[in-house]
Amino acid sequence: MINEEIKKRLVLALDVEELDEAKKLVDELSPYIGTFKVGLQLFCGYGLEIVNYIKEKNADFFLDVKLHDIPNTVEKASYNVIKNGANFFNVHATGGIEMMKAAKKGAMQAAEKYNRKKPLVLAVTVLTSINQETLTNELSNSKNVEDFVIQLAKNAKLAGLDGVVASARELKAIKKELGNDFIVLTPGIRPSWSAKDDQARIATPKSAIEDGADYIVLGRAITKAENKIEAIKKIYEEIQGVNK
Repeated sequence: MINEEIKKRLVLALDVEELDEAKKLVDELSPYIGTFKVGLQLFCGYGLEIVNYIKEKNADFFLDVKLHDIPNTVEKASYNVIKNGANFFNVHATGGIEMMKAAKKGAMQAAEKYNRKKPLVLAVTVLTSINQETLTNELSNSKNVEDFVIQLAKNAKLAGLDGVVASARELKAIKKELGNDFIVLTPGIRPSWSAKDDQARIATPKSAIEDGADYIVLGRAITKAENKIEAIKKIYEEIQGVNK
């Protein structure tokens, strides 16, 4: 059932309350999942405990901390992210080009010093919980969401980053503007049989892969499923045969 090409593109969000719960997910699902995403919820609670546990299982992890600060601070934080073993991490594109350059610099310095493989540094464009109404009325941004995402993605590429975090709705436009080698990690993935939850701009696993996603982030559709392995099998079946 395990397809390595599909597996390496699946990112599971460990958005759970307790360390033991996260460990159980890693234990059960590491044969089927390429990368585990450690976000602020878990990292602020348990820090390197969960990071080290994932490393002990020889699994990859994505540190989803969305760095956003002055360039010097982000450079040093990025260095420590890679020092502690992350395979990739993200920063906010709205921090600007110089901040993103600093993130890349810090990450590459740590990778060289600690003999790590080249890390992926991605820029968060517009959160999938933000829709056009929020962007316009609350954030006073007159651009439409897609145009704003493309602008931020172009800035990320100028800064030397490897790709962006963006919703499936912007996938085709990003690939068209910035090329197929520019990585897109897509959150807000919901199988057709799962609940929408709090995401505003979502897609199914199959449609996201078809539109060019390099990585897709799965969460509650799996972590809250009564039978998690069966849920993953259904996702594998859905993606199987998609050409990209």
